[in-house]
Amino acid sequence: MKLLALFSTILYGSSLISVSATEIVDTTKVLGEVVVLETSAKAPVALLPLDVKIVGSKMIDNSLETNLLPVLQNRIPGMFVTERGLAGFGVSGGAAGSVNIRGVGGGNKVLFMIDGQPQWAGVFGHSLPDTYVTNDVQRVEVVSGPSSLLYGAGAMGGSVNLITRRADKDGLSGSFRVAGGSYGSQKYGAKAGYKNGGMRVFAAASYEETDGNRKGMDYRLANQYASLSYTFGNHWEAGANVMLTETRADNPGEVSLVKPLEMWSRMFRSTTSAFLKNKYERASGGIQAYYNWGKHKIDDGLKNGQPRDYLFNSKDYNMGITAYQTLKPWSGNDLSVGVDFKHWGGEAWNSAKSDGKESPISNRHVNEIGAYIMMQQAFFDNRVSVNAGMRIEHSSQFGNEPVPQAGFIYRPWTAARLKFNYGKGFRSPNIRELYMYAPRNPELKPESMDNFELELRHWFIDGRLNLGLAAYYINGDNMIQQVMVNGTPKNMNTGKFINKGVEMDAVFTISDYWTFSANYAYLHTDKHLIASPKHKLFGEIAYTPGCWQFSVDGLGVMGLLTEKSEENYFLLNAKVSYTFTFTKPLTMFVKGDNLTAEKYQINYGFPMPRATVMAGVEWKF
Repeated sequence: MKLLALFSTILYGSSLISVSATEIVDTTKVLGEVVVLETSAKAPVALLPLDVKIVGSKMIDNSLETNLLPVLQNRIPGMFVTERGLAGFGVSGGAAGSVNIRGVGGGNKVLFMIDGQPQWAGVFGHSLPDTYVTNDVQRVEVVSGPSSLLYGAGAMGGSVNLITRRADKDGLSGSFRVAGGSYGSQKYGAKAGYKNGGMRVFAAASYEETDGNRKGMDYRLANQYASLSYTFGNHWEAGANVMLTETRADNPGEVSLVKPLEMWSRMFRSTTSAFLKNKYERASGGIQAYYNWGKHKIDDGLKNGQPRDYLFNSKDYNMGITAYQTLKPWSGNDLSVGVDFKHWGGEAWNSAKSDGKESPISNRHVNEIGAYIMMQQAFFDNRVSVNAGMRIEHSSQFGNEPVPQAGFIYRPWTAARLKFNYGKGFRSPNIRELYMYAPRNPELKPESMDNFELELRHWFIDGRLNLGLAAYYINGDNMIQQVMVNGTPKNMNTGKFINKGVEMDAVFTISDYWTFSANYAYLHTDKHLIASPKHKLFGEIAYTPGCWQFSVDGLGVMGLLTEKSEENYFLLNAKVSYTFTFTKPLTMFVKGDNLTAEKYQINYGFPMPRATVMAGVEWKF
């Protein structure tokens, strides 16, 4: 609370500093680059009194990363992603890619979406980290805190909406990128778009492979994406897209093993959707249908100290339809309404290694339908906006779940903003918890949490300096845990937790050449939380004179609990590139990670790589 009082004093004192009103937009400069927002699913993020941050294409491309999760972890203060090696996350033993926001995550507590479509494995409910590649994504909208009002189950701890790329220039444009580096790593990417009148066509493909930083940690990923859309006049747009991802990940187990394991996973994922959108002066919205499907085959290594004589297999699906509309019935009022239907589930079985004979494990599905209404009303010449909403979710498994949300946005002057929000989040039990293995319990109810949040933000020096501070209090209930009932383990709604913390972020455009950005997150919890650091600090300074680009960044983590240890580490990274200004620009780049060769691990028994280097070239046309 002392930090809040200090920051409030700074805000008040800074009111004398001149700020250009045209430079200040609530949602477009939070992370230091201008983002042109189009109508996105559900409701414009500017209407939400939540902590919303946007990572744009410039930041994504300059990262030189293949996977999105490391980019988001650096830019979102309260987000942390588990990793077990140089590349890839995997889904077998020792898996990683678990995403926590403010200590809430793991399983399916943070909802990932592609263009508003929920993305998760229908059997286990977890997100699909290997499929989130930078080559396909234009920007990412991250909500820290529950957004179950708009998206329903799974958005308990937050939501991550990946907005895919589309053709944005008339005619044909695109790029090719190739890179190589440490541990036999190779990365290839290509994307192209074509725009003619109201028609837009876009396609992208990427491939990545590495030998890994340990023997037996080979990884391969291939991803393809395509979209087609057409704008009718000035108000309507229709389109469809498809994405395919195939991965292969090997896993030798913990480094302490006398003999490395030979675990591996093979995964194929596909997603497709079709949409129809409208955008008028006083109304915008649309309808979208989607279908996601996946197939997994896994060798989980040992069982009771001996190699398993079978493979685990699963097929899952997640399909649905969503319709939404935001209206402006009178001055200063925004009314958002929507309805969602989801059908998700899948089957799992074991297949003998000797003859392929199959042994069924489970084949189940769940239906959910939800409807919501949210209203925001502005008062006093837009200085105050009050927001409130309610969602009712009905599940074929647990019945009805009400989801309230309320808050306000206060703008004491042009360059300042204060948000307060109360929201409820919930997570539906997944197929594994309900119906698979000995602890299964078909009577499980949803997990839930109440979130209270206050955010202060101020723009200084004509908008070139942006400072933010957020404080939150989270009370979780009905957490699903395994307990002993009559000598037998059983999944039960018994867990509780309290998380509270503070987050800060800053972006400073020092000059035309120099930019500085930083963020910090502090988390206090009453539970022993694995993969949720107590302190996380990130900072970057960039220098862009002419055709050169230089940047140095650092990530510090303290109080990170693993299964058997506490980790503290600092990673120093750097990038340099030069663009030849031909008719078609050609950029050469070099990227170094963990340059001080810090020794650390995030998943216990899986040491992360020391210093690594990647170099490559990109041609744009």
